[in-house]
Amino acid sequence: MHSYKAIAFLICFIFPRQLLYSREIILNYFLMVPLDSNPYAIALHTSSPQLGLALSNFAETQRCQTWEMGRSLATHLHTYLAEFISPQTWQDFAFLAVAKGPGSFTGTRIGVVTARILAQQLSIPLFAISSLAAVAWSQPRHQTDKQPQAIALQMPAQRGHLFTAIYEITPTAAIPLLPDTVLTPEQWEETLATFTRPYQLIQVPENLGFTVSSLLELAHLEWEQGKRPLSSEALPFYGQHPVDQ
Repeated sequence: MHSYKAIAFLICFIFPRQLLYSREIILNYFLMVPLDSNPYAIALHTSSPQLGLALSNFAETQRCQTWEMGRSLATHLHTYLAEFISPQTWQDFAFLAVAKGPGSFTGTRIGVVTARILAQQLSIPLFAISSLAAVAWSQPRHQTDKQPQAIALQMPAQRGHLFTAIYEITPTAAIPLLPDTVLTPEQWEETLATFTRPYQLIQVPENLGFTVSSLLELAHLEWEQGKRPLSSEALPFYGQHPVDQ
């Protein structure tokens, strides 16, 4: 592993800054933790007034904590992060996960930007996971037959609209049957009326930080499948802009 890090160190000098995207691909390859190890990972959920942080090596260590932040997220996020990861250090982490929304416009933006900076500086993958997918994954499993469970989710958006999605929950993934989108209540009602499968309807709560463990679990499942997304690929899902008319 040390020889790989030496090669990655040389890559930083061989590749100019103009080729940063290509350099990040190669760095992620050489710094990749083997699939059969127990890597540490951390997840950030900032898409609601409730901050959620989760840390695990998917073996003996697992921690999760939430804080009611309100509008103080930008002021205290880095402090809480530094305190939460101890006794681990940033160099212990093999990948990061972040809630990409939907949810609070400002909170989502702060979380995604923070996670992208950390992942880029550490040269590790960053998994951007839907807030609605994390809620769906956190629900109790009610498999009564061989067909995977379908979960429909609705969450208040601005100007009387709804953030909506339908996910199929399998043992290894939350698969979007209807990707996260913004609909009017009438459009959502029509969508559900024409949906041909049994589903469980979930009214998504205002505070979402408690689903950060589900966020980390979904990211870990993708990690185990060999996925290594670049930090530059992590994009927020706002659904609607706060000043749109």
